[in-house]
Amino acid sequence: MANDTIFALATAAGRSAVAVIRLSGPRTREALQALAGRVPAARRASLRTLKDAGGQTLDQALVLWFPGPESYTGEDGGELHLHGGAAVTEAVSGGLVAQGLRPAEPGEFTRRAFEAGKLDLAQAEGVADLIDAETSGQARQALDQLGGALSRTHEAWRAALIESLSLLEAAVDFPDEEVPPDVDHAARAALEGLLGQLDGALADQARGQRVREGFRIAVIGAPNAGKSSLFNALIEREAAIVTATPGTTRDVIEAPLVIGGYKVILADTAGVRESDDAIEAEGVRRARAWAAQADLRLWVVDGAGSSAAWRHAHDLTRAGDFLLLNKADLAMGPDGAEASELADFVGLKILPVSASDGRGMADLVSALKEEVIAALSARDFPAVTRQRHVESLIVARERLAAALSARQVELAAEDVRLAARALGRITGRIDAEEVLGAVFAKFCIGK
Repeated sequence: MANDTIFALATAAGRSAVAVIRLSGPRTREALQALAGRVPAARRASLRTLKDAGGQTLDQALVLWFPGPESYTGEDGGELHLHGGAAVTEAVSGGLVAQGLRPAEPGEFTRRAFEAGKLDLAQAEGVADLIDAETSGQARQALDQLGGALSRTHEAWRAALIESLSLLEAAVDFPDEEVPPDVDHAARAALEGLLGQLDGALADQARGQRVREGFRIAVIGAPNAGKSSLFNALIEREAAIVTATPGTTRDVIEAPLVIGGYKVILADTAGVRESDDAIEAEGVRRARAWAAQADLRLWVVDGAGSSAAWRHAHDLTRAGDFLLLNKADLAMGPDGAEASELADFVGLKILPVSASDGRGMADLVSALKEEVIAALSARDFPAVTRQRHVESLIVARERLAAALSARQVELAAEDVRLAARALGRITGRIDAEEVLGAVFAKFCIGK
């Protein structure tokens, strides 16, 4: 409940040099005073001896006091910087419970910050992403979202919709007042420009989620082309079994990498060929499915071969994928020449490599870095990072298109209102009074 005073361990559980317990709520000052004897000056760390209700010493700790509303949650808040042993944190937590505080639920501090207007929903999601960030790319995206980049873009679009809605509603509700006669045409012109921006954002929808979850790269090819050897070389460890027996890899093997500051999921897949073996056939099916969903495919071909086995996997590639001509330490054979000719025709990038002596691997890593950075770096709009963002954008775009095709101003106004509401869901700020305010600010209605 919002009136409760809550606390939680803000650092990782377990043995550590320092453990931080955060507090928030109306009884924070009272609880700090009960444990520390007196409350320090606002936002100034002070060393205090913490004691329980019976006078038993719990710890010597740094105590901080953050009076609301100038705090993370907007409420009175505090922090206890303890020695990091489990016995100390448990004893202090017990002392806080004895003061009537309760342990916080997951995300409750940030939820209170949202309810107090300190953060919107998109910024709150940025907090969660920043905590989970494993790469510099993820951290940059999370910091941008926490800083309001995503929110500002969508709020600007929503403001533009409200502006257009005020014009449309003025034309509908006040036809005999001092309203310019072409307001609905002005509104439609603005809506057409906004529709193009929403289309651009939706076309770029996968980028933010890929930064969070990982850019997916599939290593594909026929059996014994050298896929697993190249996979091991790229991740710099022996994760996949390498043998001369065709069909050794039966399932998809995934490994995380950091390339260009971004998280990448590299997958070694089963060799693609026709097989009567049920297990191998299932492996081939999974390989095809993973490759179809990947952001990039590395098509590995035995460049020195002459068996025409390369033909089994070429149908999985798309323009922009890589053809890796393995065994570049040997003379090129018919397979390498034929695969290169096809790759050039369909628009693949061709790189000669050798898993055995490392030839071309530096060029491959450099090319992958360039590809990942180009795919995931900043574009015209801040990246959407959640499926709910995408769903709201789709609804907003559909309603906007409906408004532009509506024959009656009343219907167009209702569609614009629904589009604005959909965008408002992204930040959590939906206020119908803004429409009324915009109407009265623009026109001298009822003077």
